[in-house]
Amino acid sequence: MATSSEQQHTTKALELATQALFLSNPNPRVGCVITSPDGQVVLGQGFTQQAGGPHAEVMALRDAAARGNNSLQGATAYVTLEPCSHQGRTGPCCDALIGAGIGKVVASLADPNPLVAGQGFARLRAAGVEVVVGPGATESRELNIGFFSRMVRGTPWVRMKTAASLDGTTALANGQSQWITSPAARADGHAWRARACAVLTGIGTVLDDDPQLDVRDVATPRQPHLVIVDSQLQTPLQARLWSVPGRSTCLIYTAVRDEAKKAALESRGATVIHLPNAQGKVDLGAMLQDLGRQRAINELHVEAGHKLNGSFLREGLVDELLLYQAPRLLGPGLGMAQTAPLQSLADGTALDYISVDRIGPDLRIVARVQGRDRF
Repeated sequence: MATSSEQQHTTKALELATQALFLSNPNPRVGCVITSPDGQVVLGQGFTQQAGGPHAEVMALRDAAARGNNSLQGATAYVTLEPCSHQGRTGPCCDALIGAGIGKVVASLADPNPLVAGQGFARLRAAGVEVVVGPGATESRELNIGFFSRMVRGTPWVRMKTAASLDGTTALANGQSQWITSPAARADGHAWRARACAVLTGIGTVLDDDPQLDVRDVATPRQPHLVIVDSQLQTPLQARLWSVPGRSTCLIYTAVRDEAKKAALESRGATVIHLPNAQGKVDLGAMLQDLGRQRAINELHVEAGHKLNGSFLREGLVDELLLYQAPRLLGPGLGMAQTAPLQSLADGTALDYISVDRIGPDLRIVARVQGRDRF
């Protein structure tokens, strides 16, 4: 059971971690607070920076020095994830804490990265640092659900976003869909794009809507990568998606080998990956494995049409739904996903509501497929 002081400082560390929400991908979102040994004075604090930059612990140590707190002997560090113990683009954070004289570390939970996985705690304890684990564990894991998914399952956390009327229509029969929901809902949707490592869509959406699929309505230090499921390599070379400033990566998954089309798309900066299934479509399960294990994608934000949405759902690849529901009735049209008729109610996809919030005039529903977060 955490003491009131441990809970207070862990809560602050979690608040700091949320400031890395749009920033730290593919690294986890981590916050750190360093206090005096009695917990009465905050000596330094920080959160993880962009990949390759300082982690939360180093930022907190630097903040302490900037405040003139040059002696941290016996101080306590509250951190929302186990301090790393391996040499990557930055040095081991556990060594930095040990070198600074930290006497106690209160961490929310162990790092699932196999390169860490308890070794950070072991090195701290071997150096005589007291380690307490547990305060804020649920909140820290939820904040880093994509990172945990990639480290444990090898695949990203797949979040499918849709906007629909109250009767479930996502587009009229003639294809018109702009705009069913309000500007407030659309801006909120951009915030969910910004937190993802990558935004995924299908070639149908690219051809029909010519979208940019970038983050525009909220401030962000980085643009998420773009992933396109394009079985026949039909992505236009003059599409608007190529003109997004700050987008560093466009991954196109295909089921055909066409060297001329591949070369043309790669000339625009795309990476083309050949992953066909037996039906001549893109193997979506293999794509998720590639995105997790080879591309370091934590959260995958899916904004696609009803056909591709249906494929994701039929194959059991969706972890969470992000649904914006407008207070209007549109009648017959396209639904959120094209799936085969069920023979039994028990065959439906069971969900748990995570949150239901009012966003402007619309509702935002976050619903998780039951059991998907048990890893």
